[in-house]
This record gives sequence, structure tokens and C-alpha cells, in this order.
Amino acid sequence: MEAINALRELLPDEARDIKINLQNVLTPGPLNAAQTWGVALTCAYTARNEPLTRAMLADAKAAGIEDAVLADAKAAAILMGMNNVYYRFRHLVGKEDYSQLPARLRMLRISQVASNKVDFELFCLAASAINNCESCIRSHEGVVIDGGLSTAQVHDAARIAATVNAAAIALETILP
Repeated sequence: MEAINALRELLPDEARDIKINLQNVLTPGPLNAAQTWGVALTCAYTARNEPLTRAMLADAKAAGIEDAVLADAKAAAILMGMNNVYYRFRHLVGKEDYSQLPARLRMLRISQVASNKVDFELFCLAASAINNCESCIRSHEGVVIDGGLSTAQVHDAARIAATVNAAAIALETILP
């Protein structure tokens, strides 16, 4: 985690907890290494922080994470950038009329993953947590649980999402 550790050193004192949490959540626990790095990279893309994204990508590659996982992380962040806005709108507006209309948004990549479907859905869940889309969170959580992941694994993905998002905010406070 050379690149991440270098960024951690840049974090201000106000982000001391985030420094510690960032190291802790990137240590595989309930999630395997590919899931951990895939979620983390998806979250860095979702948080739109270039230095954090570059560091996550470099350390994921150094950890031997396959290109398919890296591609799925990027695709999950991009697709949830669209889906989370659309489905959050439908949920928040609260009118059945909108829910009856077809989305007519291309989402083929969700069914054509490069790594595996359950992990891709986990990456989408983490992005949806950052983007605050309740319907997407519920949908992706159901898919990963039905796909065999545990609540501990889903919980770990949420912890990673929260910490990576906070690290992005902390970095924005110090970078011009």
C-alpha cells in the first residue's frame, strides 16, 4: 500500500481517524483481496478524487488484482453515476407515474461483467452508498446476499465506501 500510505501522510490532523481507518479497511477481512480493492477503487472513482484514484489503482495493481476487477470497478462507478441519479430521482419525487415509465437507459455492462457478477454488484452497492441512492442500495444488497455474500461482507464494503469517501474529502481540504 505504498501509494495509499503516501497519501495518508498528507492528510491533515483533523483526519487522523481517517488515516487509521483507511489502513484498516484495506486489509482484507470478510472480503477477499479482489473484493476489497475492487470496492475501494470503485469508491475512489465515485468520490472523484484523482490522487486517491491513482493511488488506489497503483496499489491494487501492486497487490496483483486482475485487470478484469479493475475494469469492473471503473464500470461500476460510471454506471452508478448514471443509475443512482435516475433511481434516486424516481424515489425522491415519490410519484408512481415516474416508476411506471421505462428507464430507457442502457445498462448492458451490468450483465456483461469482466470478473464476476456478485463482486460487480458489490462494487455497485458501494458506489450507491456514496451516492445515497436507497433503491439502488436495496437492489444491489439483495443481489449480493442472494449471490452468497454475507452481511459481514456487505458491512465491510460499506465501511470501505465510508472511509474512502472521507479520505477524498480530507484530501480536498489540502490540495489546491
